[in-house]
Amino acid sequence: MATMKDIAKRAGVSTSTVSHVINKTRYVSDEIAARVNQAAKDLNYSPSALARSLKMNRTKTLGMLVTTSTNPFFGEVVKGVERSCYQKGYNLILCNTEGDDHRMKESINTLLEKRVDGLILMCSALEGEHIDAFDRFPGVPVVVMDRGPVHFACDKIQDNSLLGGFMATNYLIECGHREIGCITGPLKIHQAYMRYEGFKKAMTNAKLPINPAWVAEANFECDGGVDAFEHICQRGPLPSALFVGNDMMAMGVVNAAHARGIRIPQDLSIIGYDDIYIAKYITPPLTTIHQPKHRLGTAAVEALVNRLDKHKTDAQVVHLEPTLVVRDSVREYIA
Repeated sequence: MATMKDIAKRAGVSTSTVSHVINKTRYVSDEIAARVNQAAKDLNYSPSALARSLKMNRTKTLGMLVTTSTNPFFGEVVKGVERSCYQKGYNLILCNTEGDDHRMKESINTLLEKRVDGLILMCSALEGEHIDAFDRFPGVPVVVMDRGPVHFACDKIQDNSLLGGFMATNYLIECGHREIGCITGPLKIHQAYMRYEGFKKAMTNAKLPINPAWVAEANFECDGGVDAFEHICQRGPLPSALFVGNDMMAMGVVNAAHARGIRIPQDLSIIGYDDIYIAKYITPPLTTIHQPKHRLGTAAVEALVNRLDKHKTDAQVVHLEPTLVVRDSVREYIA
């Protein structure tokens, strides 16, 4: 394998000059640079990524942790992260926590030991956790995505879930609905809690009562939507509309309603949250709140790169605003 010394001998220059040309650390005349580059090409020289990372103290690699889920939401966010990493010249190491706190901490430790330049974390188990590895690897920038309070220094990229929950419920109210229920995600998760708070705020502003029989907590998955809807059905007459805390649960509700002969939206209007890719392909196409998932991923990478390039010093929280997507699962209600 060719070395810089071999290139220097062939080009008739010093080894330090070859290093400056290869690493672009100092100006070298065009004529000499051309000789060095041609010699490197002739010798099939390939610079060591490891050696370069040790010299520059950067590996050009980011690590990302996500919680296992059947929800395509996570895949769409990861796609945004991967695309942004590629565009900025970074590699990405992706780890799956399987929802396990111990595995999450072990994965963080492993990524830091592999000298990643920064971490993107998207794990509900982070909330309220102290991560010992951050004490042993100070200075590694961290971005937490789509989660609530954490006990370590980081930037945060979040959707405005309070506004999104309010928008969803307010749209149902604008469509004439007065009897409105809500299926939430796990309320210990910040985003689920804030969406529910948005629901309550819209109901309060419209002076509409919240019927506890029409409120159920579930797990952000399709089966959770089915179970929560069955519980609501068992409590008595249904509301005319439901705000469901994410699209996966909403699809479970649509499935369970169909099994009971309940027509969507003729008998029950449903609005979801996230606007995952398949939401527009179910029957009926789902009215929902759009989260800018690719932008969520892109913003996380941008926050890390800005911190690595010392463009940012203070911790920041970036809020990405939700938007309403109207399809066919909500109807105008006339009493």
